[in-house]
Amino acid sequence: MKKSIKALLVLTIFAVVLAGCSSKKEEDKAVENEKADASITITGVNGEVTLNKPAKKVVVLEWTYAEDLLAVGVQPVGMADIEEYHKWVNIDAELSKDVADVGGRQEPNLEAIAALEPDLIIGTSFRHDGMIADLEKIAPTVIFNPYPEDEKIDLYQEMTTTFNEIAKAVNKTDEAKQVLTDLDTKYAEATEKINDANLKTKDVILTLAYTGPQAPEIRVFTPNSMASIILGKIGLNNIHVPDQFEVFGSSTYNVEGLTKYENANYLYSVQSEDNIYDKQLKDNAVWKNLDFVKEDRLYDLGGDTWLYGGPLSAETLLNKITSTMVSK
Repeated sequence: MKKSIKALLVLTIFAVVLAGCSSKKEEDKAVENEKADASITITGVNGEVTLNKPAKKVVVLEWTYAEDLLAVGVQPVGMADIEEYHKWVNIDAELSKDVADVGGRQEPNLEAIAALEPDLIIGTSFRHDGMIADLEKIAPTVIFNPYPEDEKIDLYQEMTTTFNEIAKAVNKTDEAKQVLTDLDTKYAEATEKINDANLKTKDVILTLAYTGPQAPEIRVFTPNSMASIILGKIGLNNIHVPDQFEVFGSSTYNVEGLTKYENANYLYSVQSEDNIYDKQLKDNAVWKNLDFVKEDRLYDLGGDTWLYGGPLSAETLLNKITSTMVSK
């Protein structure tokens, strides 16, 4: 009899626990459903934009915002300038072949956007301010400014703020938080590798080169740029100090302008079909006599290492810098 009573008590407790678990799952599901149907307000430079519910079909008119969606597991329904995106941006998350191309970033095709019947359009101020009214006729539109003129806001800070707003728009705030947490962990790991590399110097400049109208042009990234802040996060020191505030995060020089930085390590990205170092500068006397050239302190990050972008491009950049500097 005692055994029967004991067994009955165990079964009763088990049933109560199961009921509690089932109730908790139902509550969690109800909360998720409520969040999925709840209105969301996101904030861009064009003010607050309220969506009746999280966006499912998003058109992005700038590469960074496509990357932000991919980082939280969401594919855009439409995107501008997909061919060039694949040429410049190198991240682990793949853009689906089903994503529709809606024209150029500077002049997207409004008819192509409207045909997709999006829930949300995301643009950038320096390209799309003049067409906000037309875009809003199609769908709610939020505009971000990746290059704020306020010197107190660095471009890494702007990147994370915008990333979190976009994640909010598609109900992926928890995923966004995890992405940034994981990124911080990777910075710490990369710092250890850089420290163990016994570099001659941790002073660097980071550049993007291309053929200009008159001669090769070299963008040297400034301390407020996203790329430069990533350098600092992994223990490197960007020694470029611009003469003035550069809203786009870089100063443009010719080869002669590099002479004041020849004691630093030279990190660079250049497209293979426009490699000014192998072509225009190969026999250039100024270039050949720079200390970082003579001492082979040149670190090629590859043409597909995008020095802008969102958290996934940040990860690619830190990985490329680390592997290139450690292996040389």
